[in-house]
Amino acid sequence: MADIYRPSLRLRPGEQRSILLLGDFIASVGAMAGAIYFWYEYLLYNLIESGLPQGRAERLIQIDVPFWFYLLPLVWLLLMIESYDVHTAGDWRKTLRGIAVAPIVGLLGYSLIFTFNTDPTSLPRIAVGAFLVLASFLTLAWRGAFIRIYTSSGLTRRVLIVGAGKAGRSLVDAYRKISPLPFQLIGFIDDDPAKKKYSYQNYFVIGDSEHLLDIVEEYRISDVVVAINGEIKGETFQTILDVQEQGIEVMRMPILYEELTQRVPIEHLESDWVIRSFVDQVRVSAMYELSKRLMDILGGVLGTIIFVIVFPFISLAIVLETGFPIFYSQPRLGKGAILFNIYKFRTMKQNAEEDGIKNAQENDPRVTRVGSFLRKTRLDEMPQFWNVLRGEMSLVGPRAERPELVAEYQKQIPFYRARLLVKPGLTGWAQINYGYVATIKETVVKLEYDLYYIKHRTLGMDFSIVLRTIGTVIRRTGR
Repeated sequence: MADIYRPSLRLRPGEQRSILLLGDFIASVGAMAGAIYFWYEYLLYNLIESGLPQGRAERLIQIDVPFWFYLLPLVWLLLMIESYDVHTAGDWRKTLRGIAVAPIVGLLGYSLIFTFNTDPTSLPRIAVGAFLVLASFLTLAWRGAFIRIYTSSGLTRRVLIVGAGKAGRSLVDAYRKISPLPFQLIGFIDDDPAKKKYSYQNYFVIGDSEHLLDIVEEYRISDVVVAINGEIKGETFQTILDVQEQGIEVMRMPILYEELTQRVPIEHLESDWVIRSFVDQVRVSAMYELSKRLMDILGGVLGTIIFVIVFPFISLAIVLETGFPIFYSQPRLGKGAILFNIYKFRTMKQNAEEDGIKNAQENDPRVTRVGSFLRKTRLDEMPQFWNVLRGEMSLVGPRAERPELVAEYQKQIPFYRARLLVKPGLTGWAQINYGYVATIKETVVKLEYDLYYIKHRTLGMDFSIVLRTIGTVIRRTGR
């Protein structure tokens, strides 16, 4: 048999994200250098226009670049934080939106600092403006090249799914929701005779495991995904090993599902998954726990200061619209199912739950006009900074839920109590990606996001979630 096809370039999402970050950094460093040059040329032009000879003007110019100006490339990367999802970066519309928002937010931040700065000469407006413009255009050019490479059929992965059952079909559903498509899905193989010539969403069963090596060669497969629930036949398992020995990437269905959706597929997991994922694989280091607590304390202090500033205005707005009380308190379950009370600004009418406990939802008629604004800006959560300082909550984690709802959900949703393995958060992976839920099906999706966070949490991920939450506050896109 001829050698099996091996693609020359097959980058995983993490590697693509690193390339994106490096390209953006190079573009922003170029923008910084260009801004300094433009600053020099601007000063030179003004001196020549004032009547000085060019040679003398050149000798008179002395640019004292402040230290913080050299940090602008890092600031630019933070402004672009929401565009480092690989699927987002592969979409022109989302890329353009991200690049358009970044300089606007940067300009607003600079204007705020400039307003309160006692020495305006230390903040060169021309240079900062030039940096934002150049960074936008250079990043746009780089992202255009990335999208061209990302969508090039000659460089994308070619994926074959082993198993055309429920797990395999779920992968297809997740794959088809992404635009542009992250790889080329070729089809299925399945040993069930009843599935011969079977198709799902126009993806066909093109053979069985006995012919897997031939299929991999014929269709130039780069990745094989095992989507079989339960035991795998010995012959099938050996064939998959043979394919892997040939240099083909072999992965399990949950891994690719997480890659596509950034969620955990709880409906397709084995019963020992929690033990394998959260006991064996995800023992976070003591350094992470310490760093996270320090981040919580710093964030809690800063948030409390902001809370004290906005408290009079929010309180007055609530009282004028619907009267007292200003706050409301509820018991919630924390890490290890420990009970504690959270505090929020009241966003609903008085006695909103007189008909019983139920989740908030979009366009909830119980929410007041002031409450709607507070929810969209996440300002209603600000009293919870006190819970963060007390150590009952973290800045980042799953949403703190009521004991009654936890008791109900764990009867209907597998692995639901796994959310209690970490502290609940003021914001979280599920909150920034999905928002409020109103049905069991939506609660399942949100749990998938929560478990993905618990499994993959790092300090960098926490910091990214905090920054994206700040963007939500600025854009008022919360719910």
